[in-house]
Amino acid sequence: MLDFRQVDVFSDAGLGGNPVAVVHSADGVPDDEMQTFARWTNLSETTFLLAPTDPAADYRLRIFTPSSELPFAGHPTIGSAHAWLEAGGAPAFDDRIVQECGAGLVTLRRSGDGVAQRLAFAAPPLLRSGEVSEEDRERIVRALRISHDDAVDLQWIDNGPGWVGVLLRDADAVLALEPDWAVLDLDIGVVGPRDGGDTACEVRALCPLGSGITEDPVTGSLNAGIGQWLAGTVLPSSYVAAQGTVIGRAGRVHVDRDGDDVWIGGDATTVIRGEVSL
Repeated sequence: MLDFRQVDVFSDAGLGGNPVAVVHSADGVPDDEMQTFARWTNLSETTFLLAPTDPAADYRLRIFTPSSELPFAGHPTIGSAHAWLEAGGAPAFDDRIVQECGAGLVTLRRSGDGVAQRLAFAAPPLLRSGEVSEEDRERIVRALRISHDDAVDLQWIDNGPGWVGVLLRDADAVLALEPDWAVLDLDIGVVGPRDGGDTACEVRALCPLGSGITEDPVTGSLNAGIGQWLAGTVLPSSYVAAQGTVIGRAGRVHVDRDGDDVWIGGDATTVIRGEVSL
């Protein structure tokens, strides 16, 4: 039996964020059983904590959707770090936690104390960036059921999952989207700025490829890419993004640009604690 936690990430509203299933001490679990368990949980991601292979890391993390393994994902990173610390994990350095995953080493930092503690990870380098081709732009506007003029800007902001970013004129335009799921064949992150209120923008993650879901509730990797793209220009250098509104969630992602680094933070709360037989 292995220790197990299910953690709600990116919300302080109680079951308002994105859940991740976390299995502790999973070094002996075969790859196919990891994938089978991730398919069974039917969450956007299930993670497995293992001993690190890199001496610079505090732990190693493997991340699975119901259908495949990911090199990196944001809310599983924060949720798994929360679970690791709650289970007694002790980082080598007081001011940071270092996670080893398929994308390499990811640094997290902590702020606050006790139940008010918030975790944030440094956005990993983009694997693909730059302008979107005219062919892809045509596919995207058709899938989103918008006009070319509605798309203020489009950029590749892929840090592993494959995101292409679409900037709309405002948050209301993001909330009003009704995608054509039959033709949507890219993982698209849509963002629109908000004028006033406690959040600077509205974000939606439309991800029909491989995750087993169509719209992700709250997405750390996407917000990392958006922060690297827009923080300090279209959006403030430090801001809070809302996500999940359309599907009944109250996700809040804290984005901070510090020089060349972009930090993605949020609250994490353990909702389920127990054991799993794998």
